[in-house]
Amino acid sequence: MKNRVVVTGIGIVSPLGLDRQSTWHNLIAGKSGVAPITSFDTEGYRTTIAAEVKGFDAAAFVGRKEARRMDRFVQLGAVAALEAVEHAGLKVTSDNCTRVSIMIASGIGGIITLSEQVGVLGSRGPSRVSPFLVPMMLPDMASGQVSIMLGAKGPNYSTVSACSSGADSIGQALEVLQEGDADVVLAGGAEAAICPIGVAGFNACQALSTRNDDPKGASRPFDAERDGFVIGEGAAVIVMETLQSAVKRGATPLVEIVGYGSTADANHITQPAPEGEGASRAMKIAIKKAGLQPDEIGYVNAHGTSTPLNDKYETMAMKGVFDEEVYRVPISSTKSMTGHLLGASGALEAAITTLAISEETIPPTINLKNADPECDLDYTPHIARQGRINAALSNSFGFGGHNASLAFQRYEE
Repeated sequence: MKNRVVVTGIGIVSPLGLDRQSTWHNLIAGKSGVAPITSFDTEGYRTTIAAEVKGFDAAAFVGRKEARRMDRFVQLGAVAALEAVEHAGLKVTSDNCTRVSIMIASGIGGIITLSEQVGVLGSRGPSRVSPFLVPMMLPDMASGQVSIMLGAKGPNYSTVSACSSGADSIGQALEVLQEGDADVVLAGGAEAAICPIGVAGFNACQALSTRNDDPKGASRPFDAERDGFVIGEGAAVIVMETLQSAVKRGATPLVEIVGYGSTADANHITQPAPEGEGASRAMKIAIKKAGLQPDEIGYVNAHGTSTPLNDKYETMAMKGVFDEEVYRVPISSTKSMTGHLLGASGALEAAITTLAISEETIPPTINLKNADPECDLDYTPHIARQGRINAALSNSFGFGGHNASLAFQRYEE
């Protein structure tokens, strides 16, 4: 019989706040974290807005020397992990360290460090390139650094599946815990790609919103006038553990994670499969593995990127899962406020789904002003909604045709 798996801690660093409480407060208030980009000069760029993390100082948490040896995505992931550990009341000791695993994903990794050092190479020559370039740019380094910081010696790796990375990390952690290969896993995602080459690259493939004159209204999932996603940065890490481990530690389960579905579109490098076929299968697999029926799902945190095809096909995918019941299911895209955190988005949205269940509050989808006739579901427009949620899904889909869906359930003894 597989182990039951619960969430006992959450850590968040996001465009809405530097911890889980401020992020949740601003999310439920319907505030946007999108603003003009401040991290570099955007003259000449088609997109000049993003959802940046403001006021973040990693040195205050990990020390100045260590912070200088971390790319920004690693800094964000490390600080989120430290908050999650504190929230869970977890102590990693010589007695349990081999049973504590770290799985913090990143879709892109240290692109800021890489781009800066390419500049150094061009202007100052190969001898001036930093010896920390490689260990700072590797996508697995948030996982590696957190393992070193905590002394955690269990399974340690980073999934890379574009914008599904964070969700896949949590799904992989679920399976590791269910099989008994670890007692505790810190799982999640971290991303920091708001830099000249990052924005230019997404502009080149016409993925980003160019609504520069209205930053806070730019991310508008399921709206008829949506024109692309808003790039964001940040990290979210959750402490997952077997129920036996949580009970033994005296930890308080926030929710139970009960299912994970992963599929491929095998369709196109950037576009989702027509009618959301792959996304629909991922949701169905997650629900089946959870031992649930579709009519038991009381909330869906949608991938909801604010791109024309994603929102249309995700809506069709949900109709394929829930049939006529789909119109009663509350849905929201919290990317309308946080922007799209790329490889960290699935982790942040899993954390948000956990909070939605435990706090009995459904976050809103803001900026939904002009309904798209092809997106006609209950997206919880503008205002958060109170209500008990017994089971929920969180969806993440990525370039390359990756689809991941996570199923959560209210914890019952």
